[in-house]
Amino acid sequence: MIHQYKLNGYNIVLDVFSGSVHITDEAAYDAIQYLDQGKTKEEAGRLLEEKYRAKGLTEEDAADIFADIEELRDAGKLFTEDVYKDHKYDMKQRNTVIKALCLLVAHTCNLGCEYCFASQGKFHGSAGLMSFETGKRALDFLVENSGFRKNLEVDFFGGEPLMNFEVCKQLVAYARSIEKEKKKNFRFTLTTNGVGITDEVIEWANRECHNVVLSLDGRKEIHDRLRVDYQGRGSYDRIVPKFQRLVQARGGKNYYMRGTFTHANPDFLNDIKAMLDLGFTELSMEPVVCAPGDPAELTADDLPIVMKQYEELAALMLERRRAGKPFTFNHYMIDLTGGPCIYKRISGCGSGTEYMAVTPWGDLYPCHQFVGEECFRLGDIWHGVDNQAVRQEFADCNVYAREECRDCWARLYCSGGCAANAWHATGSVRGVYRTGCELFKKRVECAIMLEAVRATEETP
Repeated sequence: MIHQYKLNGYNIVLDVFSGSVHITDEAAYDAIQYLDQGKTKEEAGRLLEEKYRAKGLTEEDAADIFADIEELRDAGKLFTEDVYKDHKYDMKQRNTVIKALCLLVAHTCNLGCEYCFASQGKFHGSAGLMSFETGKRALDFLVENSGFRKNLEVDFFGGEPLMNFEVCKQLVAYARSIEKEKKKNFRFTLTTNGVGITDEVIEWANRECHNVVLSLDGRKEIHDRLRVDYQGRGSYDRIVPKFQRLVQARGGKNYYMRGTFTHANPDFLNDIKAMLDLGFTELSMEPVVCAPGDPAELTADDLPIVMKQYEELAALMLERRRAGKPFTFNHYMIDLTGGPCIYKRISGCGSGTEYMAVTPWGDLYPCHQFVGEECFRLGDIWHGVDNQAVRQEFADCNVYAREECRDCWARLYCSGGCAANAWHATGSVRGVYRTGCELFKKRVECAIMLEAVRATEETP
């Protein structure tokens, strides 16, 4: 399968199943397209000569183009076949271990963001804080179910996890105390809205957390429109100086400014620029996922604006990289030379199988976005997973399990998409959240362009 597109002045050809990416001139781009449409080499050659004769293309030039294409085909870098589809279920039957937990240490929050999928931290249930005993048992559960895997990941999440900071500290101390004995290495992540950040939090997070995720929606007026406290006051002025101190103390690495764009700001590139002006360079902006009809929902009229923003963002990143002032965007981080194994490219994030969320009371769910939906409760940290039907549903939830993905060029990049977004949009974890799908494909096109250009510019 071939996917071709033009972006930022480049002609990009992606060979889907080999993952090979080619930047071509106009004539080679058209020649590949003709062959992909089923035309013979002779037919494609005549069309090529007719189109480019006035531009000086000779019969010899056309022959050289087709010779190069044939060479790439023989090398397995163009017009390759899907060799994975007949092995998909064998791959999903592999014995998986749990490698990551999302600890919902606080089912409460000090902000009342209107678009919050977690219902302001309560996850459609009651408020509560995780006790040290429950968290300790969650870490033991992770160790017991991680097999021979050494590196384990734990996210402190909420609600707002800093509302239970003392327990977070105790849990990290406990994990460190058992690492050597259990032959494990814990990597912690903290996701925070910033309100509770203190000098002590900064020192602890920068010492103990492999990554921190900081919630900021960009421009002050955009951020304060929805990210408000329970008195309706915006949080921007309170959190930005704290974020700046934390990032500076962290050396500007291993963090993400994570924003959400909604119907109020489909022009989110302006929010990216606002965060750059504040000195932040590790960035992420996520499209809102909410109930149909919600005022924050992206509309059909918003989508062309968003698509253009992604393209302009890629151009800005290329411009700043060339100027020696690079920044990262989470969705544009892609490895064209190595990347994840094919198992991960088919099966995705591992929610419900390798990754689970733990509530303050020790209940297990496939991920934080399913918490509170009783039909997805997997079990608990004391008795383990007893809802094997749900776990198997997630184990079988791969890109080949979705009929709509069968002919999509991006399927080995999205792995079928987010199961939670699919369920909220369609009522099935095997469904397709179509708006998210279109946005994802645009992001992948931009990411591939950036990395392909980087490779050409870095090649001597």
